[in-house]
Amino acid sequence: MDTELSRLRARRERQSAATRAVAAELDAHRARRSELDRRLNEIRELLGRSDVEEAELKLRIETLVDRIRGELDAEPEVALATALPPLEEGVTPRARVRELEGEIRRMGPINPLALQEFEELDERHRFVSDQLQDVRKGRRELNKIIRAVDDEIVAVFAAAFADVSENFEKLFSTLFPGGKGRLRLTDPDDLLATGVELEARPSGKNVRKLSLLSGGERSLTALAFLFAIFRSRPSPFYVMDEVEAALDDVNLHRFLDLVAEFRQEAQLVIVSHQKRTMEAADCLYGVTMAPGGSSRVVSEKVA
Repeated sequence: MDTELSRLRARRERQSAATRAVAAELDAHRARRSELDRRLNEIRELLGRSDVEEAELKLRIETLVDRIRGELDAEPEVALATALPPLEEGVTPRARVRELEGEIRRMGPINPLALQEFEELDERHRFVSDQLQDVRKGRRELNKIIRAVDDEIVAVFAAAFADVSENFEKLFSTLFPGGKGRLRLTDPDDLLATGVELEARPSGKNVRKLSLLSGGERSLTALAFLFAIFRSRPSPFYVMDEVEAALDDVNLHRFLDLVAEFRQEAQLVIVSHQKRTMEAADCLYGVTMAPGGSSRVVSEKVA
């Protein structure tokens, strides 16, 4: 009996030891499971963060691609293959980017219509440039014409002045026997801007200015100049209005002799109140008005 009891107790102890070993092994497995569950949660959490980071990276990549295409008008492959611009020593690409971005901000907002406005202004500039070239070409042509006209004016004026001056001296000596008269240019070196001065010195007078002559002498001097022009550049007819009004009998006689000379080559129409001038005419025209009537023109041929 005691032997059986000892055997049973030994068996119970073996079973207890086995139970404790199984319990210890179960605890170990439970601890390992807990550790594995913790690691699985960490991996899941890491995987979740990885998915979020991957989505963020994809979004950033898409944003950068759109930005490259929009701002640089190029594909990402072309942009990546483009060589980096040279940087100064000690300057990093990121610092250079920040510097350029700062310069862009300081430049202010961008005008989206700048290209269109530039094309319009460039077209306008080309048009105005063409017009300017045409104007310059026209100006050169006009300058040539002006120079040619100036040369012609100088030649015609020089010839006319020489003829008038020569005839004036002759006519003056005829109207003022023993006197001298001449024409003088104020600026002989510039015939386009020169003036003409008239010098008259009747016989017995030491004066040259017209203002120092009497009224009749001034009138006769003017007639000498006028008829010098007539003789230098003849015309079919001449019209004169009371040019002899201030002349005395002697000077009037000289004037009428000059008229008689010119009437052989041209017609002269003279408005006059001098009787001797009327007597020298071929035909007289007058205006008369009867009392209470209207004026009428009458003519009379002089025999």
